[in-house]
Amino acid sequence: MRMKLAATAAIALTALPLTASADGDVNIYSYRQAYLLEPLLNAFEKETGIKSNVVFAKQGLAERLEREGRNSPADIVMTTDISRLNDLVERDLVQTLDNDVLEENVPENLRHPEGKWFGLTTRARIIYTSKERVEEGEITTYEQLADDKWDNRICTRSGKHPYNIALISSMIAHHGEAETEEWLQGVKDNLARKPQGGDRDQIKAIAEGVCDVSIGNSYYYGNMLKDDSQRPAAEAVRLVFPNADGRGTHINISGISLTKSAPNKDNAIKLMEFLSSPEAQNIYATANTEYPANPNVTPTGLVAEWGEVHPDSLSLQVIAENRNAAVKLVDRVDYDGE
Repeated sequence: MRMKLAATAAIALTALPLTASADGDVNIYSYRQAYLLEPLLNAFEKETGIKSNVVFAKQGLAERLEREGRNSPADIVMTTDISRLNDLVERDLVQTLDNDVLEENVPENLRHPEGKWFGLTTRARIIYTSKERVEEGEITTYEQLADDKWDNRICTRSGKHPYNIALISSMIAHHGEAETEEWLQGVKDNLARKPQGGDRDQIKAIAEGVCDVSIGNSYYYGNMLKDDSQRPAAEAVRLVFPNADGRGTHINISGISLTKSAPNKDNAIKLMEFLSSPEAQNIYATANTEYPANPNVTPTGLVAEWGEVHPDSLSLQVIAENRNAAVKLVDRVDYDGE
């Protein structure tokens, strides 16, 4: 399979021209790393004969689509996090897709109401706790993170990171802005250190005794267990799926959108349908220890060992609509400050 990969810096993308329309091809702009996509796209080409050309970047793809306008060679954008998907919608860079296969394979709460994005995998935003210093069942909800008993015992990454913004957005949806602000202030007051690093760094901090509790995406834990150098830190923490006995655990998604330009639209739609199929869902979810979006696909491997997750049924679109309010709350409580 032909895969064209750019450097991660947005400026490097200009060095990688794609053919706007090529018979038998589909062009992908991706925030997801190449190693996650390669087995999927290999399987897709084997089944359909359609070749995939990929531009990968950590940032800047939406801006590139805006610059290219109707002449963009991109057919599809693949990304993580609901905020990035919603950004594509708000910038008017993607088109509506009314497709029976995708609507059958992707639950309503995991797709845009007008078909402008579709979830492919889900990940739970869970609580990690020290196996040594926190008893099992001692914390079971997001709300309890603000309890005084966790004073100086919590570590998190930046409150402004999209994963935390999505969680705060879901709290706003369930509790309203005023109550969520009070909760977020309580979490900040319980921090053992200034927010820093990524989700894996919070697990490492627990293992090192810096804190006892943290928040992170489930797949980071799974990927650390598969890395010999990081496994000891992962094995020092316990997974808590918050609010499992109530509204359910907050989830986020990786997803896909059809661009407005889409010069190879028919091929792009075939790829989108394939990615929602049981075959592709198994490959995609297993590669990054995530949950399949397709409810007819059973989790495998490490994810299956964690047991059945009870996800919050809140529409991801509602979470997207609360994003701006969540960002303002983070600023108001100065979450990332000293």
